[in-house]
Amino acid sequence: MSEPTVDLQALAQKAGIAPEYVVPYGREVAKIELGALGSKEQKARYVVVTATSPTPFGEGKTTTAIGLVQGMAKIDRNAVLTIRQPAQGPVFGIKGGATGNGASQVEPATLINLHLTGDFHAITAAHNLLSAIIDNHLYQGNELEIEERSITWPRVLDVNDRALRHIVTGLGGRIDGVTRQSSFDITPASEVMVIMSLATSLKDLRERLGRIVIGRSKSGKWITAEDLQAAGAMTALLRDALQPNLLRTSENTPVLIHTGPFGNIATGCSSVVADLIAAQHADYVVTEAGFGADMGAERFFDLKCAVSGLRPHAAVLVTTVRSLKSHSGKFKITAGKGLPEQMLAESPQDVRAGQANLLKHIEIVRGFGMEPVVAINVFPTDHESELAEIEAIAREAGARVARSYGVVRGGEGCIELAQAVEQACQDSEGQNQARPLYEREDDLKTKIAKVAAMYGADGVDYTPAAAKLLATYQAEGFGELNVVVAKTPMSLSADPSVKGAPTGWRLPIREVRLAAGAGYVYAISGNLSTMPGLPSTPGAARIDVDTTTGEIHGLH
Repeated sequence: MSEPTVDLQALAQKAGIAPEYVVPYGREVAKIELGALGSKEQKARYVVVTATSPTPFGEGKTTTAIGLVQGMAKIDRNAVLTIRQPAQGPVFGIKGGATGNGASQVEPATLINLHLTGDFHAITAAHNLLSAIIDNHLYQGNELEIEERSITWPRVLDVNDRALRHIVTGLGGRIDGVTRQSSFDITPASEVMVIMSLATSLKDLRERLGRIVIGRSKSGKWITAEDLQAAGAMTALLRDALQPNLLRTSENTPVLIHTGPFGNIATGCSSVVADLIAAQHADYVVTEAGFGADMGAERFFDLKCAVSGLRPHAAVLVTTVRSLKSHSGKFKITAGKGLPEQMLAESPQDVRAGQANLLKHIEIVRGFGMEPVVAINVFPTDHESELAEIEAIAREAGARVARSYGVVRGGEGCIELAQAVEQACQDSEGQNQARPLYEREDDLKTKIAKVAAMYGADGVDYTPAAAKLLATYQAEGFGELNVVVAKTPMSLSADPSVKGAPTGWRLPIREVRLAAGAGYVYAISGNLSTMPGLPSTPGAARIDVDTTTGEIHGLH
């Protein structure tokens, strides 16, 4: 099947990127060489798109972000979108693809949702190379005296496969390796993925990979990828994957798609290098953070901006009628099933009943020094009275609000939102109000406590093992790292069934892990898995290929 040919150099010029940095990758995609980074000075106004606590279907952050840059183009503003690459696991599972919807999509959607330029495969290979080197080191005599039970480095695969969550490697004869218990994570959960998203250069990537901690020696020394002489080869595998991918929206607005860390257990943000390149050349850069403001926006401000040095000018807070109705507590929504029929009935009262979640997310965004623009992502099933109710709630809270009709009308349906965002950027000009939640000098427990307080928790409860390991990290030189709290995105609390803006609860931490190369310690709350499973009827069951034309069907 012949794909349309895109003028990639003309598309890059729309983003202000010179032709010499454009490396075509097929007919519709290009890699952007890191030489485009230049001086790393920020020219653009920088906008982050976040959301209220979502339903299992998501509230359309990506669609809204795409509509916003298309709306910017409609008012003659030079805007570039930077977003994560979708993971294959959700594509073949419940959620499906993540390239927008209707008249606000990134093209070509099929390629993006599958292999794109192979970056995820390179990350999978680099991660698993380190896994293989660890096991080979044990087999070849274990010169570093690695304590086998201390090894925390798993293997990864970009497929949802619950059977790989706990495995035993090295079965067979002696020549088949050392027998030990291990595990698999999904590729977006890999520390290598996060390192790729945060690296500012090839040199920075190489250094971060070297700092990866895989376990301890029998004498208690931390063992790194550098100790195992693995970081150089890992960097070689990742050299080309560090270059962002240039694509386009359905209205031919430039998009940089790069990296895809999980939003619940990692940073949930697209790459720093893509943002740095866009921010030097465009007038506006719109980027998306994972899940709600309690998770994605917190990591955007505390981790991503701390690394990039970019100053945000505005924050867009996406919400929907169905999101606020779900936070009324009156409806049960199940992943993989449609919305309850009662939820589709006109009821501004149910919207008002769920306002606490929207108001809390407005408060969270303001806590980072930003005034949010509330964007109502409009669905065909929404009623005018319900949309008006959200507008009233936002205005009562003193927030700007605009509707987004990007799905049906593309950029034309997002002009109002684009104008509101431009005004928010102008109002913040020269004020440099954006600020992190915690200070680098805070100890790890204080950092986690400040994140928990932002959620609305009264405090933090650690298991004895988690408390002991966190104290060890603090005492042994990792206290200046950032923190990530891995919890459910479906609630501000650690319990996905608790809606609204709960109070009077404490954040339970059952485990802490070290991601030294990425630059953070992550605290795990609840029963999160780093390797999802497939549903009873996976999305893969509906995907097929027309063997005559080569066209792929059923990929949503």
